[in-house]
Amino acid sequence: MRHRKDHRKLSRTASHRRAVLRNLVTALFQYERIETTVEKAKESRRLAERLITFAKRGDLAARRHVARFVMRPAVTAKLFTTIAPWYEERHGGYTRIVRIGRRLGDAGETAYLELVKTAEQKDKERRERIASAEAREKALKGGEKKKAKKEEDKAEEAGAEEKPKRGGRRREEGGPAAPAKKRTRTGVKTG
Repeated sequence: MRHRKDHRKLSRTASHRRAVLRNLVTALFQYERIETTVEKAKESRRLAERLITFAKRGDLAARRHVARFVMRPAVTAKLFTTIAPWYEERHGGYTRIVRIGRRLGDAGETAYLELVKTAEQKDKERRERIASAEAREKALKGGEKKKAKKEEDKAEEAGAEEKPKRGGRRREEGGPAAPAKKRTRTGVKTG
C-alpha cells in the first residue's frame, strides 16, 4: 500500500532532489519545454503547477514564495508577466508530459515536459519564427552581396600581384616533391 507516500525520491538525498527539481522547473519556465525522464517530469510537474497557481495570484507574498524556489530572477519575472496571464481562465492542467521513448545509453524512459498553450499562442509564435527566419535570410543575402564584392576585389589584387606559393620551387624544376620524413614515437628520424 502507498499510504502517506507523498512524492518520488528519485534515488537522491533530500537536498540533491530539491536542487534537481528547482533546476528542472526553472528550465521549464525559461524554455517552455524540456526533455527529461518520465519520473522527473512527473515530479517537477507537481511543483511547476503550484508555482503557476501562485503566479496567477500575483501579490507580493506569492512573488516572494516563487522567488525562493525558482533559480533565476529573470525567470521569476517571466513567470509573473508572461506565463501566468496565459492561464487566467484555466484551473489547473498547465503542463503536459509527452513520452518520446527510451534513451540509448541506459534505456531510461524519456519525455517532454511542456507548458500547454492555446491555438492563438501557437499561431503567434509560428508567425514570429517565420518573420525572424525571413529577416535572417534577408540579412544573409545582403551579407552575400558584400562578400561577393570583397572577393572580386581580392581577385583583382591577386591578379595584379602573383605571389609564388610555398614549396612550389621544387615542382617547377621538374622533379617530384620529396616524401616527408617519418617520425617515430621517440622523435628519431627514420628513412
